[in-house]
Amino acid sequence: MRHALVIGGSGMLAGASLWLARQGREVTVIGRNPQKLKRLSDQHPNLHGVSADYSRAAEFAETLNDMMRKWGPADLVVAWIHHDEERVIGQTAEAIRLAGGADFGWELYHVLGSSSNLDEMLRKIAVPPECACHQVQLGFVIEGGRSRWLTHDEISNGVIECIQNNRRRHVVGTLEPWEKRPGY
Repeated sequence: MRHALVIGGSGMLAGASLWLARQGREVTVIGRNPQKLKRLSDQHPNLHGVSADYSRAAEFAETLNDMMRKWGPADLVVAWIHHDEERVIGQTAEAIRLAGGADFGWELYHVLGSSSNLDEMLRKIAVPPECACHQVQLGFVIEGGRSRWLTHDEISNGVIECIQNNRRRHVVGTLEPWEKRPGY
């Protein structure tokens, strides 16, 4: 069975995590909130919530290795990482390699905020040659002359659309006009 890993997937990416499980994948969701992970895991037998904080490097690496031993190497990773992307993605790539995933390749769907520079981020994270890197940039919505941030469902649906269409870069919502961003 194919294995998907979703880092930060119990909140705004919960819908995408559940969708991946419904596609017949084993899905490991790593998050910091055990209650949210439990609620999500209870929705599908293929969903496995694992409580870990990626800012704690040693703990995170151990968690990745444990779950790859249990469910096999991830062939698809969705990552919503707020800081330290280089290390977190590097640790994920290493865990996949150690579990034998380098033999068949894997895909990374890197979810990024509206102000992220995609080219710079792609240079910053060192993905191995066996990884196809996709970037999902979260924008905002303008309705009736007013702007708002994306809802969790809109974010999950945007990630799903990127996966289904195998897009290298995908913007959810809009990024322009920049001065119309909510709260600015």
